[in-house]
Amino acid sequence: MKKIVITLVLLTPFVFVLSQDVKKRTYETKFTEKAPEIDGLMDDDCWDLVEWTEDFTQTTPYENQDPSQETSFKILYDDNNLYVFVRAHDTEADKISRIMSRRDDFTGDMIEINIDSDYDKQTAFSFTAMASGVKGDEAITQNGNNWDGSWNPIWYLKTSIDDKGWNAEFKIPFSQLRFGKKEVHVWGIEMMRSIFRSEERSHWQFIPKGSPGFVHLFGELHGIKNIKPKRQVEILPYAVAKMERFEKEDENPFADGKSSNISAGIDGKIGITNDFILDFTVNPDFGQVEADPSEVNLTAFESYFSERRPFFVEGKSIYQFRPSSTIVINKLNRDNLFYSRRIGRYPHHYPETGDNEYVDMPEATKILAAFKLSGKTKKGLSIGILESVTANEKAEIDNSGSRREESVEPLTNYFVGRVQKDFNKGKTVLGGILTAVNRKIENPAIDYLHDAAYTGGVDFKHSWKKRTWYIAAKGTFSNVRGTETSILETQTSSARYFQRPDANHLSVDSGLTSLSGYGATFRFGRNSKEKWQFETSASLRSPGLEFNDVGYMRYSDIIHHGTWAGYYVREPFGIFRNFYLNMNYWMQWDFSGELLSLNSNINFNTQFKNKWRINGSISTQSKNTSTTMLRGGPSIFSPGNLGLNLNLSSDRSKKVSLYLGNYQNFGNHQSSFYHEYWAGIRIRPMNSMSISINPSYGYNNDALQYIETVDINDKPSYVFAEIDQKTLNFTVRINYAINPVLTIQYYAQPFVASGSYTKLKRITEPHADEYNNRFHTFSGQEISYNSVDEAYDIDENQDGAIDYSISNPDFNFRQFKSNLVVRWEYLPGSTVYFVWSQGRTSSNSDGTFSYGNDMQDLLTLCCVSVC
Repeated sequence: MKKIVITLVLLTPFVFVLSQDVKKRTYETKFTEKAPEIDGLMDDDCWDLVEWTEDFTQTTPYENQDPSQETSFKILYDDNNLYVFVRAHDTEADKISRIMSRRDDFTGDMIEINIDSDYDKQTAFSFTAMASGVKGDEAITQNGNNWDGSWNPIWYLKTSIDDKGWNAEFKIPFSQLRFGKKEVHVWGIEMMRSIFRSEERSHWQFIPKGSPGFVHLFGELHGIKNIKPKRQVEILPYAVAKMERFEKEDENPFADGKSSNISAGIDGKIGITNDFILDFTVNPDFGQVEADPSEVNLTAFESYFSERRPFFVEGKSIYQFRPSSTIVINKLNRDNLFYSRRIGRYPHHYPETGDNEYVDMPEATKILAAFKLSGKTKKGLSIGILESVTANEKAEIDNSGSRREESVEPLTNYFVGRVQKDFNKGKTVLGGILTAVNRKIENPAIDYLHDAAYTGGVDFKHSWKKRTWYIAAKGTFSNVRGTETSILETQTSSARYFQRPDANHLSVDSGLTSLSGYGATFRFGRNSKEKWQFETSASLRSPGLEFNDVGYMRYSDIIHHGTWAGYYVREPFGIFRNFYLNMNYWMQWDFSGELLSLNSNINFNTQFKNKWRINGSISTQSKNTSTTMLRGGPSIFSPGNLGLNLNLSSDRSKKVSLYLGNYQNFGNHQSSFYHEYWAGIRIRPMNSMSISINPSYGYNNDALQYIETVDINDKPSYVFAEIDQKTLNFTVRINYAINPVLTIQYYAQPFVASGSYTKLKRITEPHADEYNNRFHTFSGQEISYNSVDEAYDIDENQDGAIDYSISNPDFNFRQFKSNLVVRWEYLPGSTVYFVWSQGRTSSNSDGTFSYGNDMQDLLTLCCVSVC
């Protein structure tokens, strides 16, 4: 057995270049008794109260150089608002990019003002004006390492264009900012200008590229006196009318071809203090949210989908707690103690039905109410609390007119609490998180769910030497409680597989009613504006760790170590605009000390001076040990592989831009082969419209694809086959902006996948040195296809009697998803949506891939349409 040997490899740079201190700039604002009219024109006398400031410094592509175009601005304030006027001079005014888009698309020529009103040097509020008049806004946290585009404050903007450039006039209510009660204020401030046609950026306060942090390097805004913190109050009641059309089924009383309903709810945002905001929602509806992408999942693990619901997206960064190191690896990179998609999910249970019984199944668990309390005190304490209650969701079952209800998801309470405390202006950060899930289970059929689940963690980070060096650590714990059935389900789930016969350090205890676990991570690294950066890390998760009730986790029982180093050239040279090179490796063991995998990767990313981009990577994995491939059976040696990736994209500022990419993976011993190709084209026929088409095609050939585990004389037999899987996907988006507050978006995704299984086999010696000795492929005397039952009959001992049958695993899956969203922000903070959605799904066991025939069959299906 290979034992654990962890070496923390510190890849330190050979040359350190001493950085020069950058002089901090200041701007003196003044109070105005008469507010300017927000019209994008400087025709109000009050603007004469303050001076222009200019002298921006270019940061991209040429750092610390004069910009190609001058920029200047003025700032005023009154008792309730901050006013900003920016003059973006342009000697080629006819080339100003005025792309019209939806809010927060950040495209075209832009002016951005960032305000650290708390002056904690860690957080800020960003307001962006596009030359077209479109607004963008983001909440900045973690000293600029996190930008939350879901933050949508109420503010006002007008822009204008003339033959000498363009103007942007901002009105930012103090109710949207956070600051303390004091007589004299000093705020951090930064202004940025982006010229779209040349991808040039310039800043008022020069901040070198690659600096370890952003907010703490802002310039300063002086002159604000005697303003009072404002309480933010926004109440938004809403009503939703919904009509649905679908295929009628004569014998199914729930499928009569149509349905309609009207629902109502309320959203709100209340400033408890100037430091803390309470967001709440009652009976929310998320009909305007784009559907999840289609996929075929043949793994043992749950699919991961990004959160798109506005209530859970806005301000989500405070609730994030990723327990693993920063090395990006498939096993751990998405894991999080809080995965908001758990709240309002599709119900866990589906009722068992008899003949002539039909089920009306809820599409999602109803969220009765939810609230979030978040903010940061003047002393640097950040607090986030989320509480949500979901309904006891019931399915209705009809049997020849007689109906009954059955609970398919219990009444559940979700709680997440997060705190972080900054010390020494954020150079040291200490935090913690606690989550709780409590269920009231009334249906014995779903007693496999936990009655209660608790997780927690602490995190710490300290940086020094102008924040270039850092150490960080995290610790996590979990405790789940429930019936013996639920804890047995947890022990034997894909995240741990305690039942593995060769895992001597694991065992199943069917009498347990609780299970606990722990994890930890340590990181040490250098992050600076110099050319070299690196990090080395180690992490572990005990076998009993479990946070899937309100988090997302694929693996426990793992120890991980990795190191990465990066070489960055941020200034143009030769034909290049910039160049980045990263190298990393990582290793994994289980808690018995068995080495599971050894991986390495090298990747690069560069942009040419013509603004085309290219990036790629090479990855290798040595022979590894999979503890999940046999779905609870013994571990198995898996061949190593080589992965290659290359992507190319054109100048994004052009009317037509495109990208191409591919990924190739080759398994050792010809055990597998995977290739995927993708492409995209985006066309802007006019400033207010964009059309994008993004096709992708993937082909997977794997000699060992799991099918089923069967018992023969109380002995498990693990049945696999060679799979030929093909997937073709198109994503089409059409965006049309009538004006900055009225937009139309259309999304469509036809998706076709097929899988053909051949060479069925069973695992014989999973730890055999020779790859071909690990399995036995069934011969013609051992296997035959039963066309009547559509199954493979298998006679392993060739005694003439069928030992077991395997249903035909071949598949064809077809799906079409589309939606149309009309969004009108008729007042700042008030929005009306019209949503139309359509879906078509079909499948069979043919296994033959034919995109034309599959699409034709899909389009002949009756669709499900929702308005």
